[in-house]
Amino acid sequence: MKVTVVGAGFYGSTTAQRLAAYDIFDEVVLTDVVEGKPEGIALDMNQSRPIEGYETKVVGATTGTDGSGYEATAGSDIVVVTAGLPRKPGMSRMDLIEVNAGIVRQVTENIAKTSPDAVIIVVSNPLDEMTALAANVSGFPKERVMGQAGMLDTARFSHFVAETLSVPVRTVRTLTLGSHGDTMVPVPSHCSVNGTPLRDLLPAEKIDELVDRTRNGGAEVVALLKTGSAYYAPSAAAARMVEAVAKDSGASMPVCAWVTGQFGISDVYLGVPAKLGRGGVIAVDEIPLEDAELAALKAAAEAVRAKQADVANL
Repeated sequence: MKVTVVGAGFYGSTTAQRLAAYDIFDEVVLTDVVEGKPEGIALDMNQSRPIEGYETKVVGATTGTDGSGYEATAGSDIVVVTAGLPRKPGMSRMDLIEVNAGIVRQVTENIAKTSPDAVIIVVSNPLDEMTALAANVSGFPKERVMGQAGMLDTARFSHFVAETLSVPVRTVRTLTLGSHGDTMVPVPSHCSVNGTPLRDLLPAEKIDELVDRTRNGGAEVVALLKTGSAYYAPSAAAARMVEAVAKDSGASMPVCAWVTGQFGISDVYLGVPAKLGRGGVIAVDEIPLEDAELAALKAAAEAVRAKQADVANL
């Protein structure tokens, strides 16, 4: 299979490296508008193959807004869109909406021409809005366009729980749904440590504190870095989504997917649990939710619905 990662910044290049190291693809293409940057990174990655022991070839391609260079991506089975400006300290994801909408629109138009059968995974911010925009611009079936959000937020939540309780991260199970931002919906009823409900291990106020830190997890990293934004955890999340699609695994992951009546919500891109496979989103998992959790998910859906409608004109 062939995978393209659009954007050779820290996020994109780290995603490409993770995918190459999986050694399940014939080719990983890394693109960027900065001349020579993706080619240089690809050359460096390829020289690591004898050390790391994988055969996947990484190809770098400089692309232009006129569509030049996209021939290198032709026939991609999966495309990860990381292109766009990162946040700076004090910025919200929504502050990026106008400029990143233009970038994502241009990228999607070119990808749709060169890889009409691809599954698109969007990671550009603001995530929910950029995913909806990519779906509209590409004209692809909605199940072939998804966004990475819940995987990252859930990982952050799990890390904070493990850190708080001083337990191995592998023993922690958490879940976040809704949007990648202010209307993120934690799902305490599906959170546990070694099978013990999280509510039995931590008081409600402490769980709320961890949820709030998770909701602002990206901003916390941005504030510490001063320049740039998170990319190690985000790239890990995106790469695992790509792997699930490539392997047609049917693995259930929290992703930004198109909902068609599940949870009583229709016609909006929203963070929900979904099974992933070769066709993209195979099915949305309508897991049982408590009344308060379901109400929060529906509120999140309405909040992102309005924003997704606005971005269609950008």
